[in-house]
Amino acid sequence: MGRRRRRLPTEPITIEISDLSHDGRGVGRHGDKAVFVHGALPGETVSAKLIGRNRRFDEALCEEVIEPSPQRVDPACPWFDRCGGCALQHLDHAAQVEWKHKRLVDNLERIGEVRPESWWTPISAEPWHYRRRSRLSARLVKGKGRVLVGFREPQGRFVADVGDCRVLHPDFSDRLQSLSELLGQLSVDDAVPQIETASGDDASAIVIRHLRELTAEDVMSLKRWSEENGIAVYLQPKGPDTVHRLWPEEHQLTYRLDDFGLELAFHPQHFIQVNGAINRALVARAMELLDPGPDDRVLDLFCGLGNFTLPLATRAGHVTGVEGAAELIEAAEANARRNGLDNVTLEVADLTEDVSQRPWYRAGFDGVLIDPPRSGALEILPMIAGSGAKRVVYVSCNPGTLARDAGELVSNHGFRLVGAGIADMFPHTAHVESIALFERA
Repeated sequence: MGRRRRRLPTEPITIEISDLSHDGRGVGRHGDKAVFVHGALPGETVSAKLIGRNRRFDEALCEEVIEPSPQRVDPACPWFDRCGGCALQHLDHAAQVEWKHKRLVDNLERIGEVRPESWWTPISAEPWHYRRRSRLSARLVKGKGRVLVGFREPQGRFVADVGDCRVLHPDFSDRLQSLSELLGQLSVDDAVPQIETASGDDASAIVIRHLRELTAEDVMSLKRWSEENGIAVYLQPKGPDTVHRLWPEEHQLTYRLDDFGLELAFHPQHFIQVNGAINRALVARAMELLDPGPDDRVLDLFCGLGNFTLPLATRAGHVTGVEGAAELIEAAEANARRNGLDNVTLEVADLTEDVSQRPWYRAGFDGVLIDPPRSGALEILPMIAGSGAKRVVYVSCNPGTLARDAGELVSNHGFRLVGAGIADMFPHTAHVESIALFERA
């Protein structure tokens, strides 16, 4: 017979919090085990309820703050304690930015064993209603008599029952109840696991994942909601390649990079940087750091739909953008045409493999911009070093892999780390976006 699961104690525990974890939970010790406490801050003593046990650590929710941190603030969202969409609303925003900067410092020094010659002022902006892309869970809860739509609870098992969301784009922050009512009208109300939202500068869309076929009445309900709310509806009956627009007949999402006179179009499921204001500042910072001239050749790796490629092309002699996803390269090509740029070459390539024999690589480059996924760019570093580039700008969504790659570039590839800083791409969460400049030593 298998072991019976030990029940969690119902009595709360008192715990002193000494640190924040990488995901924004307070860290303390109870007995001989570490405890991760959602809603607790360093320097606090809290009463917490255990919600999970593992061999090496326990998990808990803060129920009462006995001794508060001076940096604690009242969360702006009344559902903060039951929704996992944010981790740090209870920490003053300036302190959030400072903590993210310290995480970058710690990762570079501890993992990469490097320190930049200069720390840059963090890139920050309005911390509310910034999220122009999201993936929301949906679930019919018969006990509540409706479909819940939102982020999951801190434990991740259930959909949080919230009224609105202050980090979502304004087109969606007050529409969670409307989406709940919409799904509740459908014959497939128990077969819609998620809704994705996407917002451009002038229009928004949702993508509804549905596990059963829609009826004609369902389709009419969705079209009516689209017209009443001015938001396009896309459907996803199976995998990501089945996404298609239901209504209206024509629709296009775009965002502008006004500093460069550009407008980029994207599909609701395309990757774009979530925070529009931070993205504009990040693109401007990257341009300032690379400082391409009219005779320079620049390589943009993991270029996506052209977010950095096309601004670079307004200043450089020629830009080559490389990306593993063919549909993003197609979008980048369309965006180059849309903006009248003919000094751009776009290539599909798996950047975890050796690309040194590709014709576009052998041409050589003066500068490289890289914006890799969370796994970083370890495999491509030798090719970056061999490209001839004097400057490399690295935009990162994971300070751990940035630190690892920075150590490699400095220790093994002849670069120095000139400067680094964070960009507060996801306020009120523990996500750390950063940017760094390397130059040949």
